[in-house]
Amino acid sequence: MTQIKIFDTTLRDGEQSPGVNLNQLEKIEIAKQLERFGVDIMEAGFPASSKGDFEAVRKIAQTVKNSSVTGLARAVKSDIDIAWDALKDAAEPRLHVFIATSPIHMTYKLKKTPDEVIQTAVDTVKYARQRFPKVQWSAEDASRSDYDFLVRIIEEVIDAGASVVNLPDTVGYTTPEEYGRLFRYVKENVRNIDQVSLSAHCHDDLGMAVANSLAAAENGATQIEGTINGIGERAGNAALEEFAVALNIRHDKYPFHTNLVLKEIKRTSDLVSRFTGMIVPANKAVVGRNAFAHESGIHQDGVLKNASTYEIITPELVGITSNNLVLGKHSGRHAFKDKIKSLGYELQEDKLMEAFQAFKLLTDHKKEVTDDDLFTILTDIQTDVKNVKKYKLEAFQVQYGSSNLPTATVALTTPEDARVETAGTGNGSVEALYNTIEALVKEEIHLTDYNLNSIGRGRDALAEVHVKMTVNDVAVSGRGSAQDVLEASAQAFINAINRHFYNVQSIDKQATSL
Repeated sequence: MTQIKIFDTTLRDGEQSPGVNLNQLEKIEIAKQLERFGVDIMEAGFPASSKGDFEAVRKIAQTVKNSSVTGLARAVKSDIDIAWDALKDAAEPRLHVFIATSPIHMTYKLKKTPDEVIQTAVDTVKYARQRFPKVQWSAEDASRSDYDFLVRIIEEVIDAGASVVNLPDTVGYTTPEEYGRLFRYVKENVRNIDQVSLSAHCHDDLGMAVANSLAAAENGATQIEGTINGIGERAGNAALEEFAVALNIRHDKYPFHTNLVLKEIKRTSDLVSRFTGMIVPANKAVVGRNAFAHESGIHQDGVLKNASTYEIITPELVGITSNNLVLGKHSGRHAFKDKIKSLGYELQEDKLMEAFQAFKLLTDHKKEVTDDDLFTILTDIQTDVKNVKKYKLEAFQVQYGSSNLPTATVALTTPEDARVETAGTGNGSVEALYNTIEALVKEEIHLTDYNLNSIGRGRDALAEVHVKMTVNDVAVSGRGSAQDVLEASAQAFINAINRHFYNVQSIDKQATSL
C-alpha cells in the first residue's frame, strides 16, 4: 500500500479562521498533540507575519522532534530569512514557499507576467535551498491555473531544488473529477516529476475538500494537507480526521496508509476545539457528538443486535471510550497521576500538584469525574501563564429576579496587586456581570461573541464559556470553565483580558531580546 504523508496546517491555515487567536502556550500544546497523533509535517505558522508567530514557530521547532516542522513564506527573500531563523533548530527544518499561478492572481494581485512569476519562483526556491534541506513549493490557486503554464513552472522549480510540489485548490472551487485530472496531467507531462512528491491542499467552500483530497491521492498525490476539525479560512480546509478514517474504512477503494494514530483523533479534535473556541457541530463526521448516537428505534434495535448494521466506524477506532468514569473523591494522588499519564500528559511536579488540587476541588461538587473533566483541568493548567501581570477574580455575586433589574457585585485584584470592587447592572445576569467587570478594568473592551457549552452530560456537568472581544482595539478570545455558568462566564471574560496582557508583554519581551 502506498504511504500518504500528512501535512497538518492547523497552526497556520487553521489559525487564520475568523476569531481564532491562539497564544504561544496553546500552540505548543497543540503541536505536541499533533506529534502524538502522528502527523508527518506540521506547519507551525507564518514566521514573517508577526513577532508572536515567529516566536511560536521557533518554540515549536525546538520542542517537536518526531514530526518535521515547517513555516510558510512568500516568494520573498526576507520571508525566507526570517523563516530560517525560526526553524533552524528543528529536527528536520523545511520551508513552504508559495506564489500564485492563476491568470486572475498573476494579473490583479501580483501584477506580474507569467515569465516574471516563473523567474521569481525559481530564484526563491534556489535561495531557500541554500539553507533548508527540504523546500515545498506551492502554486497558489493551482486549480484555476492554466495546465501548460503549471507544467512549465513546476519543471523549473524542480530543477531549482524543490522537494515537494503542492497544487492547492485555494478557493475551494474544483470538483473531485477536475482535481484528479489536474494531478494526472501533471504526473504525465512534467518531465522531472519523479524527483518530487506531489501534495494536495483543499479548501471546503463547496463542501468537497475531503473528496477532492481523496481524488488527488487516487491520481498521484503522496502528501495530503489539511487541518483538525477542518478549520481554516472561510469554510475551512480538508478535515484530516475524515480523510484518515475514510482511508481506514474504505481500504478496498483507497489502497493507501498513513502514520496517523487513529485513537488520538478524538483527543486531538477536543484540544483544537477547546483552544480555538470553534465548537465541533454535533453532526460532524467522525468526531461530532452525534457521530455514534442512534435515536431511531429501528437503528437502535439494529445496533443492539449487531453494531455493524448502522455503525461503519467504531467509537474505539477514533479514541472514544464508553466507560470513562474514572475517578472520584476517594481517589488518591497516585491514581490521579497514572490517569493523567494515560491521557498523554506529562506534568512537572508543581503543575501535577496544582492539577490534583483542582481535581479534588471538583470532586466536592461532582460524584464522578470523567476524562472530559480531567482534560479541561489539564489543558487549563498547561496553558496558564505564570509570572505575568493579570487580573484575578476574587469574588462575585449576582442578584436576579423576573421582576428585578439584574445586579452584579465583583471584586478583582488588578495587575498592580490592588483590590477593586464595584456593582453594576445589565439586561441579564451575564450582561450585568460583564458590565461590572468592565467598569473595574482600565482597558477599552467590546464583546463580539459569547458561546456556552457543557462538558459532558448531566446536571452536574461543567459549563464552558468561550468569548471573543476586542481589548484596546486588539482582537482576543478567552475561555472559562466551572460548574456554575456565571462563574465560567466571568472567568472567560477575565481570561480574554489577561490574554491581551500576555500577548503585549510577550511582544515587548521579544522586541527587547531581538
